[in-house]
Amino acid sequence: MTTEPLVQPLITSPAITFGILCAILGILFYTRSLGGGWARFYRTVPIILLCYLIPSLLNSFNVISEDVVKLWPVARDYFLPASLILLTLSIDLKAVLGLGPKALIMFFTATIGIIIGGPIAVALVGTFSPETVGGEGADAAWRGLATVAGSWIGGGANQTAMLEVYGYNVENYAAMVAVDIVVANIWMAFLLYGAGNPEPIDRWLKADSSAIERLKNQMADYSASLERPSKVEDYMALTAIAFGGVGLSHLVAMLMTGFIGGIAGMEDSVLASGFFWVVVTATTLGLGLSFTRASRLEGAGASKIGTVFIFLLVTVIGTRMDIFSVADQPLIFLVGIIWMLVHTGLLFTVAKIIRAPFFFIAIGSKANVGGAASAPVLAAAFHPALAPVGVLLAVLGYALGTYGAILTAELMAIVAP
Repeated sequence: MTTEPLVQPLITSPAITFGILCAILGILFYTRSLGGGWARFYRTVPIILLCYLIPSLLNSFNVISEDVVKLWPVARDYFLPASLILLTLSIDLKAVLGLGPKALIMFFTATIGIIIGGPIAVALVGTFSPETVGGEGADAAWRGLATVAGSWIGGGANQTAMLEVYGYNVENYAAMVAVDIVVANIWMAFLLYGAGNPEPIDRWLKADSSAIERLKNQMADYSASLERPSKVEDYMALTAIAFGGVGLSHLVAMLMTGFIGGIAGMEDSVLASGFFWVVVTATTLGLGLSFTRASRLEGAGASKIGTVFIFLLVTVIGTRMDIFSVADQPLIFLVGIIWMLVHTGLLFTVAKIIRAPFFFIAIGSKANVGGAASAPVLAAAFHPALAPVGVLLAVLGYALGTYGAILTAELMAIVAP
């Protein structure tokens, strides 16, 4: 839920805002290509982190505002499914599945971290500020925090389901949405930084990242073997597949949500979410095409164009982050921060024990907290070939979201003052 800002931003045109975001990407990638001091700078500060933080600063200083220009629905509904199709077009599915059980272990660890983190955060803050996590009836804070749990384990559909299930006062809902977005995006910034330079973290974890490296190398070798001069016909084929696939994904979503929404008791389930079916259809279409001659379009730059869409997604996600909003209601944000610290602490502890690479920490977390909107984005920040891993785990997060959120909510209700 968003509200129009009291003070209009400096730039209110969606077209101009989009142009600025594209210019930011162009400048960042141009300077990275210059080498020398720029190369040293980008080794320290990953480029994808800057693609995220610079738009967030423009939003925080009210130069632009996602609440006004509303680019996120376009990025989510067009760029995301198109990128999923293009990035999975030439994927080696067998190699992805060969990443082993550690990916699933870290995913479920992330889910457990959210389930136990909520009640721990409520109990801790309740010891010195019971009014922050207290309340009666529809105003009870734990009811609102249940919506955060739904978002952090599944996604927007699960979040909405929790709002309906627990009947939280909608007038207070904006604060919970702010906790969800701000805390999750602060964590996203750290993950993007780590994605740009995961080796030191992997060394600390004593992780075996050989399976991930093999997949990266296989994809690089495969792309190199197919690479050829591109023709207009190639780009037209890629456009047709990408955005024809986007259209098909939305058609399937419309049909499925209409069908499932008409089934009694299913109207608030994740299966009634249009976005769920868009992501599933786009991913399935890309994977299906990877077994056909269409996979040869990788030689014309399919994954490169998909990566462009990913970076556009990152910049638009950045416009949704207001770094100053934490100061509005610091104690309710403190609940969210403690909650996220429990989640991340558990992830790093388990990863250290099983020697899981940082990639599995990042994707296990974002498949829960970010869902299909950001898990493939983060996975592609490690390497475009890894985007399907994020999608597959995010779909699993959708399935578990409602059940995990209900369990979290009931535990928060027990410990709430």
